[in-house]
Amino acid sequence: MKTVIYPGSFDPLTNGHLDVIQRAARLFDRVIVAVARKGEKQALFGPAERKTMIEHSTANLSNVSVDIFEGLLVEYVEQQSGHAVIRGLRALSDFEFEFQMALMNRSLNEKVETLFMMPRASYSFLSSHLVKEIATLGGDVSAFVTPEVKEALAGKLAQAGAN
Repeated sequence: MKTVIYPGSFDPLTNGHLDVIQRAARLFDRVIVAVARKGEKQALFGPAERKTMIEHSTANLSNVSVDIFEGLLVEYVEQQSGHAVIRGLRALSDFEFEFQMALMNRSLNEKVETLFMMPRASYSFLSSHLVKEIATLGGDVSAFVTPEVKEALAGKLAQAGAN
């Protein structure tokens, strides 16, 4: 059984992320979406909230599971008996950083391969940061996230506005 790990902060999950997950689910026996615990202080959603949003958004994909991890990605991949890491590339600007990370991961564990997947062209500009910014400014994000994520964003921003 071939297992691939798709790591990220997913703060929040976008339709671009979901596109990569869906296509990976068609290619691999098992896809683990690994929510990174790092950077929590700047995250809008906590790791458990992000995990729940992804679980709801991928409930129709029987070979996809969601987990929270911290520490070295290559160690997590090995613990999960993973065969590869999937990374999304939206633009050439993503490639340089992702290429460096892939080489570093390979230097830490040469058994861990990194595979790059591009989202659909319609999602190539999309990022969690932009989605949060649009939502914060009162814009409609329904074209960029699932209804569950849109609802969670609205709730989180309303909560932040009340404080």
